[in-house]
Amino acid sequence: MSFLIGLLTVLLVLNCIFLILLVLVQLPKKEAGAGIAFGGGAADALFGAGTGNVLTKTTKYATIVFFALALLLGWLQSNYYHSPEREFRRKVQEAAREQPLAPASAPAAQTPLSAPSAQSPAPTAPAAAPAESSAPPQPAPAAPAQPPPSAPQQ
Repeated sequence: MSFLIGLLTVLLVLNCIFLILLVLVQLPKKEAGAGIAFGGGAADALFGAGTGNVLTKTTKYATIVFFALALLLGWLQSNYYHSPEREFRRKVQEAAREQPLAPASAPAAQTPLSAPSAQSPAPTAPAAAPAESSAPPQPAPAAPAQPPPSAPQQ
């Protein structure tokens, strides 16, 4: 469908260019204007003196093709961008964006995304070490400076 829309869009642009050239080549009513400035005499030399009818008819048909292509493209794009399949894809993508990337029950230790470089040393921690929590470490209890008082000897 998108190939057809692209092809019809190219045809519409070519039709626009053709219409612009047709209007510029036509002779004006009173021998003034853009027809003379952009080679209005060339139409007489190329098509003959009675070119007004040929150019007028060609312009009329090119204009009809222009409007038909514009309406067809509008209808095709409306159907293409609002089709049920396209709406379904859009809703699935929105749902995927709203969900978290990793589930909450994922293990705490994750593998690094990139391999370590040769310049940095490899970590020396064992692989089975438990993951540290984000709480600050607590100091170890200090040993008492004096021994506890013992019972008096008798």
